[in-house]
Amino acid sequence: MTIDVPGEKQNTLSEKTKHGFKVCFERVAADPAIEGAVLISGKPDFIAGADISMIQTRKSAAEVERLSRELQQQLFLLEQSSKPIVAAISGACMGGGLEIALACHYRIATDHPKTVLSLPEVMLGLLPGGGGTQRLPALVGIQAALDMMLTGKNVRAKKAKRMGLVDAVTVPYGLEDAAVTTCKRLIMGELSRQEPKKKLPERAAEAALEDNPAGRAILFRQARQMVMEKTGGLYPAPLAIIDVVEAGTGKGPEAGYGEESRRFGELVMSKEAAALMTLFFAQTALKKNRFGKAATPLDTLGLLGAGLMGAGIAEVTVQKGVRVLLKDVSAEALARGQKTIWSDLDKRVRSHAMSPFERDRTFSGVVPKTDYRGFDKCELVIEAVFEDLALKHKIIREIEDHVRTDCVVASNTSALPITKLAEASKRPHNIIGMHYFSPVPKMPLLEIIVHKGTAKEAKALAVDVGIRQGKTVIVVNDGPGFYTSRILGPLMDEAAQCALEGVALHLIDHAMRQWGFPVGPITLLDEVGIDVAAHVSKDMAPFFEPRFGPRDRSALEAMVKEGFTGRKGGKGFFMYEKHKQSPVEKARAIVEKAMGAGKKDKPYNPGALAILERHGVKPGSKKDVDERELQERIGLRMVNEAVQCLQDGILEGPVDGDAGAVFGLGFPPMTGGPFRYVDAVGASTVVSTLERFAARYGKRFKPAELLVDQAKSGKRFHAKG
Repeated sequence: MTIDVPGEKQNTLSEKTKHGFKVCFERVAADPAIEGAVLISGKPDFIAGADISMIQTRKSAAEVERLSRELQQQLFLLEQSSKPIVAAISGACMGGGLEIALACHYRIATDHPKTVLSLPEVMLGLLPGGGGTQRLPALVGIQAALDMMLTGKNVRAKKAKRMGLVDAVTVPYGLEDAAVTTCKRLIMGELSRQEPKKKLPERAAEAALEDNPAGRAILFRQARQMVMEKTGGLYPAPLAIIDVVEAGTGKGPEAGYGEESRRFGELVMSKEAAALMTLFFAQTALKKNRFGKAATPLDTLGLLGAGLMGAGIAEVTVQKGVRVLLKDVSAEALARGQKTIWSDLDKRVRSHAMSPFERDRTFSGVVPKTDYRGFDKCELVIEAVFEDLALKHKIIREIEDHVRTDCVVASNTSALPITKLAEASKRPHNIIGMHYFSPVPKMPLLEIIVHKGTAKEAKALAVDVGIRQGKTVIVVNDGPGFYTSRILGPLMDEAAQCALEGVALHLIDHAMRQWGFPVGPITLLDEVGIDVAAHVSKDMAPFFEPRFGPRDRSALEAMVKEGFTGRKGGKGFFMYEKHKQSPVEKARAIVEKAMGAGKKDKPYNPGALAILERHGVKPGSKKDVDERELQERIGLRMVNEAVQCLQDGILEGPVDGDAGAVFGLGFPPMTGGPFRYVDAVGASTVVSTLERFAARYGKRFKPAELLVDQAKSGKRFHAKG
C-alpha cells in the first residue's frame, strides 16, 4: 500500500487520505489472496502529520471528538487485523502518521538523517487524537512516551529502535525489500516482534514507577510538577496529555481512548490551540518568498566576523550546501569560530542527525580568510562586526572594493538604521539588513530590514537565503530599532521602571513568566548581555526619550564598567557560578522533587545589587506588589509599541508583527502574538488599561493612534476564524 497524495510535496492525514486508508484496509481484510501488507510512502517522507484544516472545519468539540473516534476505530481495525501489516518508514513520520505506524504490527525505519518519528501535537496546543496517547506508552513505557508527547521532540531511527518504537532499522535504498521480506517472514511465522533489551537500571526504574499504582502516582505527580514549572499552567494540552495517559494506564484502554477523544475535542476548541495554529499557518506563509525567485541563487556567501553570531550564520548556511568564506582579522579569531562550528556539527553526529562523512564534508565548506581573496565569487556578503556605525561604514566600503557590482551587502545589526549604513555605499540599492538572533542555530527568526532604495533583487536574495537557512523570515521597513529591537525597548524600560520603584527582580521575572514569556526581562538582560543592552539603549535614546522621557543609564553603564556583562561573562544580575552538590544536597533535591517542591529562584548577585543601590535602586524594598498590574504594565508597553510600528509603516501587516514578537522575542505563544492578543482581549480594553496607566505613570503609556481607532471602530487586526 503506497501513500502518495497527488500534487502535494508531503503526505498528510486528511479526509481524502483517511478515506483512502479505509478502502485499502478493507480490501486487505476482505481479499483472501492477500496474506499481509506493507505500508510505504511514495514520497521522501512517510506522513508529516494531520492536515490542520481537517480539524479547523469542525464547529464544536463534539464534532472533533467524533472525528477522533472515527480515526481510533479505523486504526483499531488495522491493529486487530489477522494479517500482518508492516510500516516502512523513511523521512518524517509525525503526528497522525506515527499513530498509523503505531497501529501496524511491525515498524521498519531507515537510518537516513531525515527519518524522524514524533508526536508534536502539543506544539499546536493539542494531543494525539488517533490512539497515540494509549499505544505509545504501551509500546515504549510511560516515561518515554510522556517525554515524546510533552516535548514534541523528534526521535531518530536508531534511538527509536533502542526504545522499541521501531523494530528494525535499514538503509534507505533497501527499505521496500526489507519490509516485504519482513512481512513474508511474519506471515510464515518465522519472525515476531521482540521487546527491546533494556539495561538493569531501566528495568528497575520501570518496575518501581510504571508497574504498580503507587509508582505511577509518583510518576504522574512529577510529570505535572515539571509541566507547571515550565508552562505555569498556561497551556492546557500538556496537562491533558498526562491525564489521558493516566486514565489509560489506571482504568484500562477503553477509558483511555474515550478520554483521549473527549480531551482532543476540548483542546481543538480552546483559545490556546487557536492561537498556536494561527502561528503555525503564519510560519508556513513566511517560508515563502513574496519577492519571487532570486535572480542569482546563493552559491558562495562572504561573512565578516567569526564571533558567535558570525560562526552561527556560517553554520546554518554551510549546512545547506553553500560555500562560506569566513573572514576575520586574525587566524586565532577564525580558529575560535571554526571550533564553534565543528563542535555543533559534531553534536549532530552524536545525535545521529548527520553522519561523520556529512559532518566533514559540511565543515570543509567553511573557508577561513584573513583577506578578501575569493570574495569576487560571492552573491551575498554579510558583515557581523561590532555595532558601531563608523566601523560598519568602513567595512561596507572595503567589501564593495572586492565584490561584483551585483553582490548584495547585508549588515547583521540589531538597531543601526540601514539607511545610514547605505550612505557609505557606492551601490545603496544592494544594501540590506539581516538581523539574526542569538544563538543563530537555535533561534527561528530572521528579521530582514529594507530601506527605501533597496532593490527588489536584493530583497528576493536575502529572503531566499533566510528560507534556505530554515528561518521564519519577516521583512520590515527601516527605522530606529526596526521592529524587534524597537518593541523590546519599552518592555525592558518598564521592567527597569518597576525595579526603580523597588519591585524585587525575581518578582518582575516571575510575573512575566506567568504572563507567558519563556524568561523574564531581568534574566533576558543577562542572556542578551548587559553591555549589549546598554549600547542599544544609548543608540535608541534619541528616538525613545522624546516620547517616554529621559532615562538614567548610569547603573547599567557602571555594571558594564565593572565587568557585569551577564551570563557570557559569568556575572550579571544573578549568580552563575557552578556549585557542586554534596551527597546530602543531592539526596534532599531528589526527595523535594518527588514530594512536589518547585524550582527555587536564582540567587541575586550581591555585586550587582551593590551597584544598583549606589545609584539609588533598591529592588525588593517595595512590599505591596500587584502581579497582574506588573504584567500589564510591562507587557502592554510592548503590545502598544508593536501597534505603533504598524501605524508607522515599519510593519507591512500584523502577521509579520505576531511572528516577529513570538519567534524572535518569546512573546507568549499561547496568545498568538501582540496583534492577536489585542483581538482576543479587545482593543477598547487595551486602550482603557493604557489610559489608566498613563494617568498614573505618565506619557509612556499613551496608546497608539491606530489602537485607539481600532477601539472606536470595533475593528480587528486579523479576520475572525
